[in-house]
Parts: sequence; structure tokens; C-alpha cells
Amino acid sequence: MTGFQTLFRKELLRFWKVATQTLTAPIVTAMLYLLIFGHVLEEHVQVFPGVSYTAFLVPGLVMMSVLQNAFANSSSSLIQSKITGNLVFVLLAPLSHWEMFGAYVLAAMVRGLAVGAGVFFITVWFAKLSFVSPLWIILFALIGAAILGTMGLLAGIWAEKFDQLAAFQNFLIVPATFLAGVFYSVHSLPPFWLAVSHANPFFYMIDGFRYGFFGHSDVPPATSLFIVSIFFAVLAGIAVRLLKRGYKLRH
Repeated sequence: MTGFQTLFRKELLRFWKVATQTLTAPIVTAMLYLLIFGHVLEEHVQVFPGVSYTAFLVPGLVMMSVLQNAFANSSSSLIQSKITGNLVFVLLAPLSHWEMFGAYVLAAMVRGLAVGAGVFFITVWFAKLSFVSPLWIILFALIGAAILGTMGLLAGIWAEKFDQLAAFQNFLIVPATFLAGVFYSVHSLPPFWLAVSHANPFFYMIDGFRYGFFGHSDVPPATSLFIVSIFFAVLAGIAVRLLKRGYKLRH
């Protein structure tokens, strides 16, 4: 496990060295979302009975931060290594494809959860939250970070330049996150868009995570956990397969 530990540590140091960009900036962005949306809609929107809109918004922002930063960590690491040419040192090391997968995804989870924790501790002062089921909070935070870390790994494998990676993030990850119920309940949508939201796996991650705070959700949390677990298993299988083949890595 020496190779796994070394690569994992290298990935942690990579984002820690630029913590202002990788940790502080996302927390400030989430804070701005809370101040703007919370101030404008606090008196006009109540999604769950007895839950203020600002309180409803906090878990969504936390989970959105976890997902986006987990994706950013693994995807940016791999594409930078490919473009600068130092990926060869990872490929030459006696690392199995499972060790590579584990190190990249676990480091992405650490960054995503660190940013999510930072967002939570900053925004929790602006709303009164309950913790109905902490276990659901932890489960969905972990599996959400793992899924986006894996998606980032897939994007990094596929992309050959920063433009392609930016397209993957801007046209897939960001829309899927914003349209997953971060700022609203999907039951407020027309039937067509409600059906589209239920086809979005990001929705189940955020909905299940929010259930852990309030005990209210649009979908039963067990159903959400089952769906996202299947989604993760499929993505992980594809990622491990591509790493084993060296797809777009061994040029």
C-alpha cells in the first residue's frame, strides 16, 4: 500500500498548497449564494412546514460545495498531470489501477468534504437547523463526494486539454448540480421538469442529504441511497476499467 499512500498524500498536498483557491474561495462563493438568495426569498418561500427558506438552503449549498469540489480535485489533477507530462511518474510506479482509483477518489472526497464542512460552519450561523438523522447526512455526503470524485477522474481521463474539461464541467456538472433542488423543491416544478429532475442522480444526493437535517424529502432517503449507490458502482466500474486499459493515459 506504499504506492497508494504516497499518491494519496501527493493529491492532498496538491490542493492544500493552494488552499486559498481550493478551500477558501468555494466557501466564500457559497456564502454569497446564501446571503443573496436567503435575503431575497426568506419571506416569500417556505418549502417544508416550519423550516425557513434560509435553513432549507444551507444543506443544499453544503452538498453542492461537496460535489463540485470533489469533481474539481480529481479532474484538475489528472488533466494537469497529462498536460505537463508528469503523469509518466505515476504510470511508471508499481501502482495497480485500484490503487490509482482509490488515491484520486479518496483525495477528492477529502477536499469536497473539507469545503462542505467549511460552508456548513460558516452558514449554520444564519439559520436554525435540526439534525433529525445524522447518519443519512454522513452517508449521502460520503457517497456524493465519492461519485463526483469518480466523475472527475473520468473527465480527467477523457479530456486532453483544459477546454474539454471546462466543457464537461460547465455543460454537465454545474447544470446537473443547480437543477438538482439546491435552491428549491422539485415538487414546485411543472410535470415535465419534475420528471427531468428525477432522472438527475444529483437530485437524489441533495434530497437525501437534506432529509438528514429536516426529516422531509421529495423521495424516501432509502430509495435515493439505492439509486446513487448503483450510479456510483457503474461509474467506479467504468473508471477502474479505463485505468486498467490505460485509456488516453499511455500515449
